[in-house]
Amino acid sequence: MYKILDEYKDINEIRSMTLEELDVFAKEIREFLIENVSKTGGHLASNLGVVELTISLYNVFNFKEDRLIWDVGHQSYVHKILTGRKDKFDTLRKYNGLSGFPKKVESKYDHFETGHSSTSISAALGMARARDLKKQHHEVVAVIGDGALTGGMALEALNDIGYRNSKMIIILNDNQMSIGKNVGGLSTYLSKLRVEPGYNKFKQDVESVLKKIPNIGGSMARTIEKIKNGIKQMVVPGMLFENMGIKYFGPIDGHNIKELSKVMSKAREIKGPVLIHVVTTKGKGYEFAENNPDKFHGIGPFDCTNGKALKGKVLTYSQAFGDSMIKVADENEKVVAITAAMRDGTGLEGFAKKFKNRFFDVGIAEQHAVTMAAGMAADGLRPVFAVYSTFLQRAYDQVLHDVCIQNLPVVFAIDRAGIVGADGETHQGIFDLSYLSHIPNMTIMAPKCVYEIEHMLRWALNQDFPVAIRYPRGGDCDKSDIPVQKDFKIGKWEVLYDEGNIAVIATGKMVSTALLARERLLNMGVKISVINAPFIKPLDIAMLKNLTKDKENIITLEDNVLYGGFGSLVLDYLHDIGKSCKVINLAFKDEFVPHGNVNILYKNYGLDVDGIVENIIKLI
Repeated sequence: MYKILDEYKDINEIRSMTLEELDVFAKEIREFLIENVSKTGGHLASNLGVVELTISLYNVFNFKEDRLIWDVGHQSYVHKILTGRKDKFDTLRKYNGLSGFPKKVESKYDHFETGHSSTSISAALGMARARDLKKQHHEVVAVIGDGALTGGMALEALNDIGYRNSKMIIILNDNQMSIGKNVGGLSTYLSKLRVEPGYNKFKQDVESVLKKIPNIGGSMARTIEKIKNGIKQMVVPGMLFENMGIKYFGPIDGHNIKELSKVMSKAREIKGPVLIHVVTTKGKGYEFAENNPDKFHGIGPFDCTNGKALKGKVLTYSQAFGDSMIKVADENEKVVAITAAMRDGTGLEGFAKKFKNRFFDVGIAEQHAVTMAAGMAADGLRPVFAVYSTFLQRAYDQVLHDVCIQNLPVVFAIDRAGIVGADGETHQGIFDLSYLSHIPNMTIMAPKCVYEIEHMLRWALNQDFPVAIRYPRGGDCDKSDIPVQKDFKIGKWEVLYDEGNIAVIATGKMVSTALLARERLLNMGVKISVINAPFIKPLDIAMLKNLTKDKENIITLEDNVLYGGFGSLVLDYLHDIGKSCKVINLAFKDEFVPHGNVNILYKNYGLDVDGIVENIIKLI
């Protein structure tokens, strides 16, 4: 089917291919990606954009010795194909299958595991300095997207690179996108470089003319080289990277293998740090992805002939949150929305269109987002920061210091809480209860169904303290007849069924699982009580005391890690008041949960209906 790809075996073959063969190779890889990701789902647009870039890297460098670090890593599919994993692509992002991110256990070519943004330059710089201390000579290359440059960690690393003039190469993949369209000053700066690439053309033209002058042309060219920094300052606006001590090349056409290989080869010869500014098109070569790169950034299985998703639509928590934000903002002009490059993913695209002046996308900068929200709240606004659970981890210090110490009314809308499935360890939102629950002044809530989002949001916006509302990816798929709670009193739980002497206290998405377990047990002649805990913190102290009198056993159920989670809070409180009833905490074990189908993962950890029923049967 594929003339070159089907015969390809090893990375050494790339350097022996002609330019024409490399172009055919790129076309075949692009077709292979579209065909396979349409079946498994995954990050398509970003990988289509780096086909020629990745081939060029392997055409110039020897990554059997050199180091290649991918920022975030969701654009490493081509890298995986080139390093012997093509035949495993039917298992992409499936349980026990190929990861959607670099994984050291998968390949010796995956030198560093990445899943969050803006880390590649720091990791690569660490490797470069380790190389230098060990007196080794291999190259170290970091590939970072322009959106990731908005992350403070990337800027910290750039600031550090010039200090010791460490030799390394940074590939800046500029597609004007992170997940959605880029925003901010750095994006504007890169746009200027794209439309005013005057320096490099000016320099090349001058050198070409001078070298043609007999006898003195070469000498004059070398003199011009010595004053190149002055020329750059005159021709290119800012020259940010050169001023930081990093040699700059670009912008370069990211889909031209010949040009890319030429510039990368030149960069290898430079002793200090180099940044190659590569301009690519996200979704390149697939019309539907090029026209809708945000939709095809991360997509489920789809029909590759028309680009349409195969799975039917359901109302998701993200959509319900976004719709609710529009309603509350219509009623209260102080409500503002903040996101960190996740406008569409968090359901805020409608809000952004309707309330342009009250919507703030800060780029991939969660720390800044939290402290900016604190500043807004301190001056009378009602900020809502919509963020994925796994990304809020990056702003822990700001949540604690800038929001909670001052007890400011910031609402954290924590999307993708619990298991997210195919993205794996770096994206599983199973730590937020643990890293938030021990912070004073923080209130934590979780809706048991998608229709409670609006009511919780309204409640949270009427409080004078920080509130975190956590909810899962997707919509309600387990049980559709759950009663919607509309009124909330802080720290008060909801008794759904009061039967038998075993009480299952569940929170968030796990409430529906508990209700399904109750139905299964009823068919077996076993009765249990089911209690919804819309508040994880504070606990319903009064209800807990009553349960210890009326029930012989308490089971807590949550989609968070065991340590520091909801069950731990319940257990700690009962210990403090000297209650000795038996308590079983069902949660994720003290380990990182791998990628895979959500239902498989819940089952493996005993958090599905079967697991709950089994634990209850053991009790009786």
